[in-house]
This record gives sequence, C-alpha cells and structure tokens, in this order.
Amino acid sequence: MKIGIIGLGLIGGSMAKAIKQTGGHEVIGTDIQESVVRRALLLESIDGRLTNSGLSECEMVIIALYPGETVRFISEKGNLLRKGSVVLDCCGIKQSVCRKIRPAASELGFHFIGAHPMAGIEFFGFEYSKGSLFNGASMILTPPGDLDIRITEQLKHFFLSIGFGHIEITTPEKHDKVIAYTSQLAHVVSNAYVKSPRAEMHKGFSAGSYLDLTRVAKLNPDMWTELFLENREFLTDEIDGLIQRLELYKNAIQNGRHQELHKLLDEGTKRKIMLDGE
Repeated sequence: MKIGIIGLGLIGGSMAKAIKQTGGHEVIGTDIQESVVRRALLLESIDGRLTNSGLSECEMVIIALYPGETVRFISEKGNLLRKGSVVLDCCGIKQSVCRKIRPAASELGFHFIGAHPMAGIEFFGFEYSKGSLFNGASMILTPPGDLDIRITEQLKHFFLSIGFGHIEITTPEKHDKVIAYTSQLAHVVSNAYVKSPRAEMHKGFSAGSYLDLTRVAKLNPDMWTELFLENREFLTDEIDGLIQRLELYKNAIQNGRHQELHKLLDEGTKRKIMLDGE
C-alpha cells in the first residue's frame, strides 16, 4: 500500500518509521520544514517526497498536523486526494475536526476517519520520533456510522501491525469528553504545579512523585493551546470538578479535621485500586 504522511513531527515521523519497519508499504511524506523532509529521506524514514500529484496515488493518507492545519489541508488539497482512499488525522481532539472534514469527504469521495494515537513524550519534532513510540499503545478511531465495516477492520489490522496494542472504537464526542480527563487535565495540572515558587528548591527534595506529576509540564504551547480551546467545554468541566475536590482536602487540612481528611484519602486510595483492577 502507498501511504502518504502530512507532517513529520514526533507523531508523523514516528508513524513513518513504524510503518517502514513492517517492510510492507511504501511511505511518502512531507513537512513544512524542508530540512525535516531531507533528514527523513536521508534516514530512510520515508521512501520519497509527497507532492501534490502524489496525493492522488496514495491509498492511505495520515495527517499529523494541528487541528486547524488539518482542516485547512483538506480544504485546500482535499480535491487532490484519491477517490476511495482512507484519510486519517492524528489530532488530540475529534469533534471539531470530524465535524468540519466529514462533509468534504462525502463530497470529494474519500473516507475520513478521526484517529488519535495515545502515545507521546514531553519532546516534540522529528528528531525525537521513533518507530517504537506506539508499541503497546492504544489507537482511538472515530469512524462515521456509515463507514463500511471492512475498512474499520482493515485499519485495526494495520495499526496493530505497526505496534499498537489496542484499538478503541468510539464517537468523537465520547473521545473528547474522556480525553479532557485522561490527558488534557493532567497537562493543565502539571503545568500549573511547577509554577509554585517552591519548585525552584526541589533538587535534593524530590523523587518519584515529583517526577510523575511534572513530566508533562513541559509541553508544546502552540499545540496544547489549540487543543484546550477546541475542547473547552469538557476541559473546564474537569477543571471545575478538580477544584471542588481540592477544596474538600484543603478545608479538612486547614481545620485539622482528622477523620474527614482520613476518609478523603482512604476514598482516593480505594478509587485508585478499583480503577486499576487490583
């Protein structure tokens, strides 16, 4: 299969490398930075450069851009895509992207499936991409309800073949609602946590808990600003809920309420055990 990849950053570059490792597909790619394309070619992460004419040859196109850029790409170049081809995005939000692109897909004759690879690190850019990034990770797919089930099954097989450990099928709305908690809230909390003035004194006083909580404080502000604002309804709801729960802990500690604090901590411990199934 001939696969085109738009955007060769951490996710797009890792997709290219993971697909190339299977040895069963031809991968052509492009990036806004010419130096990235040249490096990808030099490292044989891609087989060739993806041009406008090459889009019509691709049976699958993976768009690894920010949400707004993904929608703009389809708006500007969707007519160049091969009819019947499968087009996926890799954005961290799904409702706004799917809502804007699906009408174009129907009109232009390609299949658009919202996708979100649940893998990443605190660095970004092609230089940090690696073929093993998705090993054991979950790939979330949000196919339209009228998509041929055979295409969904083919995508499941494809992503499992390049290292993903689990394929989750859901709706764009459910994706955004859950991801506001599992990913976006964690990034907000971590980023705010390191702004404590005491953070400057952490060396020699910090261990695993500090590292766990601060790992995702270092983020790409351009991308995450867009993701947070596109999912503001669900994310602000999660932030409000966290603030309310933190107030309970704060009041119990501030007023020396031993039993109340013990109950809160015990509830949290039991909740974690239940969630982990242990």
